[in-house]
Amino acid sequence: MNSRTKVIHIEGLVGAMEMSIDLPDELKSDPAFMVRGLALVAHPHPLMGGTMDNKVAQTMARAFNQLGYVSVRPNFRGVGGTAGVHDDGVGELEDLLHVTDWMRTPSSWSQFDVTANQAWVASSNILPLVVSGFSFGSFVGSHLVQRLADLGRPAERLVMVGSAAGKWTLAAVPADTILIHGELDETIPLIDVLDWARPQELTVQVVPGADHFFHRRLHCIRNIITGAWLGMPDHRTSSEN
Repeated sequence: MNSRTKVIHIEGLVGAMEMSIDLPDELKSDPAFMVRGLALVAHPHPLMGGTMDNKVAQTMARAFNQLGYVSVRPNFRGVGGTAGVHDDGVGELEDLLHVTDWMRTPSSWSQFDVTANQAWVASSNILPLVVSGFSFGSFVGSHLVQRLADLGRPAERLVMVGSAAGKWTLAAVPADTILIHGELDETIPLIDVLDWARPQELTVQVVPGADHFFHRRLHCIRNIITGAWLGMPDHRTSSEN
C-alpha cells in the first residue's frame, strides 16, 4: 500500500464492504485539485485468491490516478473485510452497482478524513465514471456497464484486462472498450477473447509474452490505459471554455 491509498469500510447490501481508495498524487499537496473522474476497479475471482490488492488491480488503479481519477477497489463478498459469501457474479453485480451509487454521492466522501476537505468531492455526483475489471472482475464489470446504461447513467468507459471470455458469459460492451490480454494467458486463452470480440468488431490489445497475471508486464497495462486516454475529452478543460 502506498501513501495515496486509504482502506475504508462502508455499509453494503449484505453487511460491511471493504474498499481501497487510491488518490492522484496532486491531491497530496493540493486539496483544491479537480480530479478528472472516478474509476471503479473490480478484482479477479474470490475463490481463486482474488482480492482488491491483486497486482493487476493495483496497477489499473494507479494508471487511473496518473490520468487524474480517484480509484476505488472494493473487495467482493467474502473477501477480506467484506461480508457475505461468493454469489457467482449475481450479488457481486449488485454490490458494484451499490458502490457506484456510493461513489457518486458527495456525502460519502465527506465522512472520511482523507477526502473530506477536497474540492472535487462536491461534484462527485456529476464526475465521469470509468468501470474496469481484471478476469472475473471484467465479467462483472461488463454487466455493470450494461446495467448503468439501462439506468440512464452510463459509464464514461470500460477497461477489461484478462477478459473472462469463455469462462463466464460477458455482456455486450461499448465499441470504445479497452481490451487488454496476455499473449500467453493460460487461464483465459487469447483465442477465446478474439472469438468473443470478433463479432462485436472490438480491438484486442495483446501484450506479447504476458501470462494471465502479467508477470513482468504490469507496466504494459499502465502504458496502454494511459495512452488510450490521449485525445479523450476532459471535463476540466471543457468546463473552463
